[in-house]
Amino acid sequence: MAAIRALDARKVKGLGPAAANLLYFLHPILALPFNTAIVNGVSALTGSKVKLGRWDEYLAMRERALALNAAHRDLLSNDLGALAGLLYDLGTERYPAPPPSGDAGAAERWRKSLEAVREASAREQAKLEAIRSEERTHSEIQVWLRELGRALGFDVWIAANDRGRPDGSGGRLDDGCVDALPSPLTILPGSDAVRLIDVLWLERGAARVAAAFEVEHTTSILSGIVRMLDLASAQEGAVPGLFLVAPDGREDEVRAQLKRPAFAAIASMRVRYLAYGELERNRSSMARFGSGLKPIDAIARDLT
Repeated sequence: MAAIRALDARKVKGLGPAAANLLYFLHPILALPFNTAIVNGVSALTGSKVKLGRWDEYLAMRERALALNAAHRDLLSNDLGALAGLLYDLGTERYPAPPPSGDAGAAERWRKSLEAVREASAREQAKLEAIRSEERTHSEIQVWLRELGRALGFDVWIAANDRGRPDGSGGRLDDGCVDALPSPLTILPGSDAVRLIDVLWLERGAARVAAAFEVEHTTSILSGIVRMLDLASAQEGAVPGLFLVAPDGREDEVRAQLKRPAFAAIASMRVRYLAYGELERNRSSMARFGSGLKPIDAIARDLT
């Protein structure tokens, strides 16, 4: 508090909110954020009028906030984080502040408004969980293919934009994988796209791609097919294995997309469908008893 008063004495215009926000991140038990949304939230909740940018106003607001937090500690938190979130939501009008006691009609309208906000929040949370689940599944399939490829005798490449992502076991997706693609694949047109293929199995000592896997959880197969076309043009000779890896129920959809005229060029590439379920059921036995591409060929289905 002494430091705040010393800073206030310098009368540096516009510095108050920025300094207060820094103090909040350093000492969330002692300091409250200071911005327009927080000020509006305090006004809505307490009826007081706070002027943004004045340290004396900030200190008075902080005292009120500390008192509120102490009175409702069982609903808030030990620091001022939960209260700051509440004030921000009130200040941005995400939902209204509770009305004064004694007005039954206003209280009922406020309750209905709050329920609507909670329902909207639940929908937003469900969307976030679906996104997290999709990403987790995509990464999980990459891990399966990484481990299977190494067990079958291949070097493995993980897409350049996925390499540092967590693999679910405390490591990274690129753990145990090669750090660079064979030079023939990096100097030709389309090499940037090849680097983004989800998983590549490389022949050891031959600088060639033995198999390419594009994991298509929910998205269109267009980008994956384009990358496979780029791979086919960048590598001399055919790529023995080209696989679209997707949930079991997407096969008909993928087949329908491949019938589009734009995909006519891939008819000779023998792109195959690898279902999650087949991969999950068989990967352990393939890794234990198999070698080369024969095991993965056995569970994949032709698409063209």
